[in-house]
Amino acid sequence: MPRQVFNILIVGQSGRLMFEALLFAASLRQKSPAFEGRLIVATPEPGSLWTSNPTIRNGGVLEALARLEAEVIPFESRHFGQAYPYGNKIEALSVLPEGEPFVFFDTDTLLTGEIDAVPFDFDRPSASLRREGTWPKPTLYGPGYTEIWRSLYARFGLDFESSLDLSQPDEHWRRYLYFNAGYFYGACPHRFGTRFLEYALSIRDDLPPALIGQSLDPWLDQIALPLVIHSFGGARDSLPQGHLDGSTSCHYRSFPLLYARECDEVIATLEEVCAPNWLKKVLKGYEPIKRMVYQGRGQRVRALFDQHNLPRKEQAIRNRIKSAGLWMR
Repeated sequence: MPRQVFNILIVGQSGRLMFEALLFAASLRQKSPAFEGRLIVATPEPGSLWTSNPTIRNGGVLEALARLEAEVIPFESRHFGQAYPYGNKIEALSVLPEGEPFVFFDTDTLLTGEIDAVPFDFDRPSASLRREGTWPKPTLYGPGYTEIWRSLYARFGLDFESSLDLSQPDEHWRRYLYFNAGYFYGACPHRFGTRFLEYALSIRDDLPPALIGQSLDPWLDQIALPLVIHSFGGARDSLPQGHLDGSTSCHYRSFPLLYARECDEVIATLEEVCAPNWLKKVLKGYEPIKRMVYQGRGQRVRALFDQHNLPRKEQAIRNRIKSAGLWMR
């Protein structure tokens, strides 16, 4: 099959995200040297929705990103900003070229394989299924999952029944289309982003009655995302399993969690990517990378767990790391 050309978008800003963006870029260049698309690091411009300047101003980080052929492009925060930084991934889609396929990744992701080998069908978008049942949280007296999700599909004129996974029981969260927004992809970032913004703002500013009492922070992007994907003909099974969140990428969330639960290949990728001296000089400026990778704290975290018999809940993993005094974010 001919190689697909697409662009990759991540969001970077001052602090943690700029160092994660640098790691992402380094892993892309090391694991996918033949990647032909653009790697764009979108950074929010300062403005009334930010209490401090969010742009990347660290000279060492900017030089390293340029060396890795990552394009840093600013965007204006018009609707979310400091109050809801997860909205960056919605507004940042505007910096991508219109009509060109795209994949968005959270910066706390490592590429561990050849991204061009992933069989994306950009006309049937999808997103990460590495998630827990974090939203909604139905109360004892209702409404339940069906009523909550049905109200959202009705709001936007979407067919609710065709979104259901009928292999799952009624009122089980997996029956309903729900993604982690750690990655998502589509055919046109402008069409996708415009609809994503429309749905998110509608939910935030005109809350459907069935959602009263449900938290939108930090879940708003993950509430709107399945509706957007469904509206473009996407689904939970659009991408064959085993590629993203598998052999090709790892959404590690934090460095302690990475060392605690990811496979040996992911650990090796992280430490290999961090090894070049020109990158090490920059990455040591971020304390979690300095201590976890370069000073060996990550291996101490790994020794706390049997990676073949991990606690079922992420919170239990976090608690064990914190009890050992090894948690960092």
